[in-house]
Amino acid sequence: MTEQEARRMRRARFEGLAHLVVEPLHRYLLRRTSADMVDDVLSETMLVLWRRLDDVPGLGAGSDPDAPPDRDDVLPWCYGVARGCLANARRADGRRLRLVERLIRTQEQSPAGAADHGELHAALDALGALDREVVRLWAWEGLAPRQIAEATGLTSNAVSIRLHRAKARLAAQLGRKDAERPGHKRDEGRSSQ
Repeated sequence: MTEQEARRMRRARFEGLAHLVVEPLHRYLLRRTSADMVDDVLSETMLVLWRRLDDVPGLGAGSDPDAPPDRDDVLPWCYGVARGCLANARRADGRRLRLVERLIRTQEQSPAGAADHGELHAALDALGALDREVVRLWAWEGLAPRQIAEATGLTSNAVSIRLHRAKARLAAQLGRKDAERPGHKRDEGRSSQ
């Protein structure tokens, strides 16, 4: 048997199984979860059935590919797969909800004197997308221009130029163009003689 024939037979076995179990599994899931989750869980179930096609009772690799599967043999096993996929989806949904709750609590508990970075974010949003990404990679990720060039596909020189210009635009937007930089004095390093 050629590889192409084996794939065709596997596909035919899966299509026969899918034709037999999709409706019962859909009804099974509708009775156990919300309508908006049913299609996702059913899709995941069918993916697992495809991957484990040789494990389906009465549908293994040695079974006759032309004979339709016996519903009483395959359906209980498929219900078990759907049950497992539904449990996985519920766990994932629970993790998402707990994360959202934790994020909400964290924001509610932020100190009253916490810095407001809204002006900075507005200034960043005013930059072009590539300039904003270059600044973020430099400031937030701590990358050097050579590393930013590698991440963005630009040359190191282009990154340095973009970074210099973007920092100047940010400083101008934030009204700090003429302000003294912390830790530096205007007459520092000059001789008083």
